[in-house]
Amino acid sequence: MAKTKFTPLHDRILVRRLEEGESVRGGIIIPDSAKEKPQQGEVIAVGKGKSNDEGKVFPLDVKAADTILFGKYSGTEIKLDGEEFLIMREEEVLGIVKK
Repeated sequence: MAKTKFTPLHDRILVRRLEEGESVRGGIIIPDSAKEKPQQGEVIAVGKGKSNDEGKVFPLDVKAADTILFGKYSGTEIKLDGEEFLIMREEEVLGIVKK
C-alpha cells in the first residue's frame, strides 16, 4: 500500500498523538473508552510558516520530530492511511518537550 504524502499549509502542523501507558488507579484498570486522549504528540510535518500582509513568511518554531504539548480540544482529527492524526495551528501548541 502506498503511503500518502501530506504537507500542511501556512502555519499548520501535522501531529501524531503519543500513547500513554495503561492507567492503573487504586488497583483498577481504566478501560480505553474512559481514558482521556493524550495531550502530547510528535510533530510529523510542518507548513512553510505564517505570512504577513506584505507577503513575508515567518518560519515556525516547531519542527518535524519535536515532541509537543497541546490543549485538550486543540486541532482537527483526521485519518490518513488508516492512522489518526491532528492538524493544528502553531498557536495551539503550548510548548515543546525536551528530554
